Amino acid sequence: MSYQKFPLHTSATAPAAAKPAFEKLEKTMGFIPNLYAHLAEAPAALYGYLALGDQFKQASLSPVEQQVVLISASIVNGCDYCAAAHSFVARNLVKADGKVIDALRARRDLPDARLNALARFTREMVETRGRPAPAAVTAFYAAGYDQRAVLEVITGIALKTLSNYMNHLTDTPLDATFEPERWNDAA
Repeated sequence: MSYQKFPLHTSATAPAAAKPAFEKLEKTMGFIPNLYAHLAEAPAALYGYLALGDQFKQASLSPVEQQVVLISASIVNGCDYCAAAHSFVARNLVKADGKVIDALRARRDLPDARLNALARFTREMVETRGRPAPAAVTAFYAAGYDQRAVLEVITGIALKTLSNYMNHLTDTPLDATFEPERWNDAA
């Protein structure tokens, strides 16, 4: 439920400062996802989200691991929009195993032990607001991750916190592109 109607900007209605980002998004994605259409109301928020996303893509985590972090955080935060959008990206763009995506969405253990450790650590970080139990950190390291990965998980969580909270507040409608991955927070 949104607290007031937030505009879903188009290239024509976006603030001037947001228009270059919209042009780039249309070229790379073929459309302006509703997340960005809402973020454009505050160009600083739009560019901050895009910049953090670009940096997260440079992480040592693989593209599949990055999506595990983003989906895990979105599920814990109950963000229907981001859970669907990142499930779509994971399944269709980075070609993650469908069993992994389905397990993430259902809050079940993943069939891959290393990815399961990543999902568990991400959930622990979100649920404890960055104060994981020592055993959670030990288990993460035991799965082959290191301190760099810890900080990259935090970066992914920061990215999703921005979009998850914004989506909750604005009640962002799901784009038709992501509709096949619709998810509802039933837990």
